[in-house]
Amino acid sequence: MATIYISLGSNINRESNTRAGVEALRQAFGELILSSVYESEAVGFDGDAFYNMVIACEVVSAVHDTNQILRDIEDVNGRDRTGPKFSSRTLDLDLLLYDDLILDEHGLTLPRGEILKNAFVLWPMAEIAPDLKHPETQTSYAELWSAFDKNKESLKPIEFSF
Repeated sequence: MATIYISLGSNINRESNTRAGVEALRQAFGELILSSVYESEAVGFDGDAFYNMVIACEVVSAVHDTNQILRDIEDVNGRDRTGPKFSSRTLDLDLLLYDDLILDEHGLTLPRGEILKNAFVLWPMAEIAPDLKHPETQTSYAELWSAFDKNKESLKPIEFSF
């Protein structure tokens, strides 16, 4: 078994797609640990605000199979892959961590770089795994969040129930 962390984001019908994404992840992987849901501005393009969160769970599938399950869930939920990389999304599921694996192959990079770059990933990571250490920096997510420039992007937790 491996512990994985997934970033979930949506800015198209974001409430219903966030719920659908979490439910699909429950169906695929079982018990989930959910961060709060955060609202953030679109990063890298002009678009509607996103709902973002981080989810942890245990998996028995191999890393590339796990990543494919996430892509399949995105597709079932209307993910359009024909547009630019930075664009609006019904559902975006990014594999952030697979245990402490460091990997860069077949289009999959772990740990995912967004963890250290974007508040909408780092804050929820620090919320649900404060003492866990980043595989490359060996710094805890609580310490990384504490040192993060919080003026860099707009982010706020919102009331959201599942």
